[in-house]
Amino acid sequence: MTKTFLITGGAGFIGSAVVRELINNSQHKVVNLDKLTYAGNLESLASVQDNPRYTFVQADICDAAAMQAVFEQHQPDIVMHLAAESHVDRSIDGPAEFIQTNIVGAYTLLETARHYWNTLKAGNSEKAKGFRFHHISTDEVYGDLHGTDDLFTETTPYAPSSPYSASKASSDHLVRAWQRTYSLPTLVTNCSNNYGPYHFPEKLIPLMILNALAGKPLPVYGDGKQIRDWLFVEDHARALILVAQQGAIGDTYNIGGHNEKQNIEVVRTLCDILQQLVPQEHSYHELITYVKDRPGHDVRYAIDASKIERELGWKPVETFETGLRKTVEWYLNNQGWWQRVQNGSYQGERLGASV
Repeated sequence: MTKTFLITGGAGFIGSAVVRELINNSQHKVVNLDKLTYAGNLESLASVQDNPRYTFVQADICDAAAMQAVFEQHQPDIVMHLAAESHVDRSIDGPAEFIQTNIVGAYTLLETARHYWNTLKAGNSEKAKGFRFHHISTDEVYGDLHGTDDLFTETTPYAPSSPYSASKASSDHLVRAWQRTYSLPTLVTNCSNNYGPYHFPEKLIPLMILNALAGKPLPVYGDGKQIRDWLFVEDHARALILVAQQGAIGDTYNIGGHNEKQNIEVVRTLCDILQQLVPQEHSYHELITYVKDRPGHDVRYAIDASKIERELGWKPVETFETGLRKTVEWYLNNQGWWQRVQNGSYQGERLGASV
């Protein structure tokens, strides 16, 4: 049965991967709702923009009237809420936008969805039964695993460290409260660090690739021993679509790549791949530069993704090695995309953390 998916933040990194996956590998309709802030890029959707099952709407999730109009016009079956301010460094410099978009925006969308769902129940019981609100969050809400061998599970207590993770924790709580209080059929997923094609160049992996190609320093925070679990974005997109359709209402699913790596290990691996693909006389490793650590920097994140594998049968296709090589090859083969990003307001610097 063909359904209509409303994807908020569909021009962003993860959102665009979800949109491409739905258009390319299903018969569902997709409505991409995006404000097009600095990290929203419609060029990431050039391959699907002319598909008759794809619609783009430019709007702000904090605008209640605009959200109501979108729901009334497009009558979504599934909402996948990815729209968010998402960069930790930026949240340290300017938390206000994170509070507005990630908390107020989530509230506005939840209220719009609740009123829409109540209308469905009054007039279209089958559509109401199938309606889902899937909220996409992050493992950063759980805080820091430094000094332990533990993994984040779906029941790990929240202990956010940055304005970004605190704002996402707030929105997670709102989603669960709307399910508990109003019975809105919601689901929550918390993911580890994503990487892959179309990643905005301020993030660690694309920044290192592009700086290395330009012969610029590769800035590594502190001693570089912070550990992250890395998840290839296309694996994540498949998991999100699976949860949205088959996940249990009210449940949380952690999505991870089973790839714990120190940041410095990631950077060194990128240097090795680049040396193989774009060899140069001097080693790319010589560009590695250690810089002052950012405030409140969590040391270790690691996801236990056994629940989604056990209950829904999902596990990542890509290993870290295959995914990282695919990512480097994509940036080498898509110079026009990232050059146009860099020619705009963003010029390849580490953003934020000026305190």
